[in-house]
Amino acid sequence: MSLAEKFEWPRPDYSRVPYRLYHDKDIFTQEMDKVFRGDCWLFLGLEAEVKNPGDFRTTYLGDTPVIYNRGPDGKVHAFVNRCAHRGATVRREPFGNAKDHTCIYHRWNYDLEGNLQGVPFQRGVHGKGGLSPDFDKGDHGLRKLRVESYHGILFATFSDKVQRLVDYLGPNHAHHLKRLMHKPIKVLGYMRQHIYGNWKFYNENLRDLYHGVLLHEFQTTFAIARMTQQGGSKLDPRHRHNLSWGIEGTDSDEDAAKAYKEARVRDGQLTLKDDSFLGFRQEFPDRISISICSVFPNACFQQIRNSLATRHIRPKSVDDFELYWTIFGYEDDTPEMIRHRILQSNMIGPAGLISLEDGEAVEIVHRATHRETDTATVVEIGGRGPIVGTEIDSLCIDIPCRGFWSYYSELMGIEADGGIR
Repeated sequence: MSLAEKFEWPRPDYSRVPYRLYHDKDIFTQEMDKVFRGDCWLFLGLEAEVKNPGDFRTTYLGDTPVIYNRGPDGKVHAFVNRCAHRGATVRREPFGNAKDHTCIYHRWNYDLEGNLQGVPFQRGVHGKGGLSPDFDKGDHGLRKLRVESYHGILFATFSDKVQRLVDYLGPNHAHHLKRLMHKPIKVLGYMRQHIYGNWKFYNENLRDLYHGVLLHEFQTTFAIARMTQQGGSKLDPRHRHNLSWGIEGTDSDEDAAKAYKEARVRDGQLTLKDDSFLGFRQEFPDRISISICSVFPNACFQQIRNSLATRHIRPKSVDDFELYWTIFGYEDDTPEMIRHRILQSNMIGPAGLISLEDGEAVEIVHRATHRETDTATVVEIGGRGPIVGTEIDSLCIDIPCRGFWSYYSELMGIEADGGIR
């Protein structure tokens, strides 16, 4: 019996999500095929990471190991990091520069487009052994992926029928990514975090910005983001991606204190001996001071004041995933601005003053729901029913989470009868 035949959504608007979807190993296996190898564009990396011919990096798309590199033709190529011979990992380094790629096991050699170009002892030794005369190297290259770049952000897909990348992103997300990448960037560093929870819990976390003003006391106390500030969410037409944003200075300490007191949320308990690193320098005409831009199924592009970063979600199993952070600035940043961005990056990452709590939240939810596969989470802040439009002038909503589940269920073949789109 297929998953579609035995699975039923409690509500057609995805305002109830069965915990089974986070904990079932068979469902995880299907996700790797239907989502990560399905009709999606997957965040791959940044062009700035492979500037020169021969520059390569290794990564994961879902649980599939991948190499991406810049070829001699100047284009970026991506292919599965698994030898066509016996399945060994071809490149084990995280990055480097090379003229080709050689598998350490039996030394099959591939060019920078993934084509097989060399097989040791192909004709045997002393006329004995070797491959048959009709062996065609052209049939045994590394599996290639389609790659598109959007303003220096690389996406890849296993699908030959997924829509154009710019259409997949939708106008709101395309505009925002262009905004972030409006001039050449400079990679400042990386962080890696291993989280013991299901990868979809983190996707929900990215789409639910109101948790930030409740969970992250540092964020609220120092006005990085507060529910009383001007802000909202923007979705793509299919509602699978979300951009949550806020503008500092659009509320007062008095308004915030009153709202949080009425909500019985503790606020104002923290102080800093030196708060200079929190300074916000306007870089964009829209005055947005925080933006969390999530792209289905594996990426987030963040601006927290002047801290800019990508977050790459890499599922490992049904019970854990890796979060890979790439911190960046702009090529024309002054040394002082680079220092400022790096100091502000202390708010993010596995030990960040803010992001530390996201990983913990995912883990405590995952542990607590492990045996609750017959019950469901509640996803109805902001209302139930159809999703209307693509722009919402509130941060107190779960609507982007329901959009995520709507597209997820389409890819997995488990859409609710009369389900929202």
